[in-house]
Formats: sequence, C-alpha cells, structure tokens
Amino acid sequence: MTSRLALVEFPADDPTRARAFWAGLLGIALEPRSEGEGWQTPADAPAVGVHERGRGPGDSFSLPYFEVDDMSSTLTQVRSLGGSVIHPGEVWAICRDTEGSPFGLALRGHSGQR
Repeated sequence: MTSRLALVEFPADDPTRARAFWAGLLGIALEPRSEGEGWQTPADAPAVGVHERGRGPGDSFSLPYFEVDDMSSTLTQVRSLGGSVIHPGEVWAICRDTEGSPFGLALRGHSGQR
C-alpha cells in the first residue's frame, strides 16, 4: 500500500473552543464540511479536521487518516497483518494496528472532505 497522510481529525467536547485553538495555533481556517459533520481545512493536505465528540470509534482520540486506492483490499491487508477493523466503510474506515493504536483510512479522492 502506497499512501500519504490525508487528514488528522480531532474530536472535541467544545468544538468552538477546539476550532479556535487549532486555527490559532496552526494559522489555518476551519470551514464547515460540505459532507459529514464538523469543520476542516479547505484544501491543504494533510487536512486538519474538528468534530463534536460522540460515542463512535473515532471520537476518543485524534486520528491520522491515510489515503488508499482500494478500501476493501486495504481492510483485508489490515486484518492479515494482525490489525483490526473497528468501523468498516467504503469511503472511510477506522482500524487499529497490532498494538491497539487507532488510525483511519480514506479512499483516495475523498480525503478532502470527511
């Protein structure tokens, strides 16, 4: 799998406070997403995103998302290498490596908007 970092996503108890923090620290604009919930940098890669913390698998920690060309075969590869798929999807997926560290996968071409 050849991949690049596509997105780092930060869940937030107070999204307004989190957006102000990341925008101020990194000197970026976080705009409402056209798809999904939350805010994200408009075009820069890797993108930075903030969303309201929920109860899902991507809501406990910040997550790096890596671009992949074929989600199905990449999820199979994650499992065959000893990792686990926590939240499978066709465009976005959340996995854990062999040590339990969470990470996300984004289908190439869809990483600009989570």
